[in-house]
Amino acid sequence: MNPIPIEHGGPDGGPPADHDFSTNASPLGPPPTLWRAMQGADRQNYPDPAYRALRRQLAGAGAGMGDADLVLPTAGGAEGIRRLTLAALLAGRREAWVPQPGFGDYAAAAQALGLAVKPYAEPADIRPAAPALVWICEPCNPTGASAAAWPDLDGHLVAVDRAYAPLRLQGEEPAPPPGAWQLVCPNKALGLTGVRAGYLVAPAADEAWARALSLAPSWVLSAEGVALLEHWLSAETQAWLADARTHLRSWAASQRALLASLDWLQRPSCTNFWLARPPRPDIVPRLRERGIRVRDAASFGLDGWVRVSTQPPRSQAALQQALIEIEEEDS
Repeated sequence: MNPIPIEHGGPDGGPPADHDFSTNASPLGPPPTLWRAMQGADRQNYPDPAYRALRRQLAGAGAGMGDADLVLPTAGGAEGIRRLTLAALLAGRREAWVPQPGFGDYAAAAQALGLAVKPYAEPADIRPAAPALVWICEPCNPTGASAAAWPDLDGHLVAVDRAYAPLRLQGEEPAPPPGAWQLVCPNKALGLTGVRAGYLVAPAADEAWARALSLAPSWVLSAEGVALLEHWLSAETQAWLADARTHLRSWAASQRALLASLDWLQRPSCTNFWLARPPRPDIVPRLRERGIRVRDAASFGLDGWVRVSTQPPRSQAALQQALIEIEEEDS
C-alpha cells in the first residue's frame, strides 16, 4: 500500500509567508485571558490522564449535555477523525461517506483502514446501503457552504465536524441529525492552530463510544491543551469571539470587493474563508514569490480555484499591491 498524500493550508516547505491567506484560522486570536492561562500551564507535571475535571467542566457548559463520560478529549481535529474512524470500523462499519469537496483527512483515515470511501456533494446524496460512518463538516471546508437541513441517518454513525462553527459569519447552524457525534476544535477560531486540542461528544455510551474512549493515547492533551479547553466555553472567551466575528465580517466584505475589482470569481460562503478563481493560474505561484500564500484547491478536485481566508487590512493591501504588480508585468 502506498502512503496517502494529504495537502493542507499553512506551511508548505517554502520560506515563511508574510501574508498567509491559505489557513482558515482566525487572524485575531488568541483571547488575552485564555492566552495567559496557557502560558501559565503546569508543564512540569502530567495532566490527569482521564481529564476528569476538564470533562466535567465541558459537560457542565453544555458540551456533553451534562454527562462528562460522553466528552472525549482529542489532540485536535485530525486525531479525533482518525480515532473515531477506527472506532467505527471496530464497531462494524465498513464504509465512510465524506463530503466532496471536503477535508482530506476524512477519506485518508478511512482508506488507511480499508473502509470504502463514498463521496457526496449534497446531503441528499448520502444513501448508505448498510450501517456506515458519515462525516458532516458544518460549515464545510473548503467551500464555506452550509446545508439547509440534513436527512434522517438513523442507524448510521454520524459525526459532525464543527471546527468552523465559531467562525460562521452569516446564517444559523442547521440542526444535526439526531444521535450524531460532535467534533469540536476551538483552535482555529482562537488563532491557535499550533495547540492541538479538541474533543468529541458521543451521543450515547455505546460500543463506538467505548472504542473511541479506549483508543485514546495516554495524556492525549498537553497542559496547554487543557488550559485552552478550560477557557473555551467561558463567557469571556465567547464574548471575545463575538467581537472577532464582527471584525471578520467587515474584513471579508472588503476583501471580496478587492478580489472582484481584479476579476477574481468568488463563490458564496458563510465563513471567514471561501473559494475564489484568479483570472490566470500562474498568479498563485507568483504571489508566493512575493511572500503571499493562498491555498491551491486542486487537491479538492477544484482545478484553477484557490481557497482564501479573511485577513486584516494590512495583508489585503499587500495582496492588492502584489496583484497590481503582476498585472503591470504582463501588460
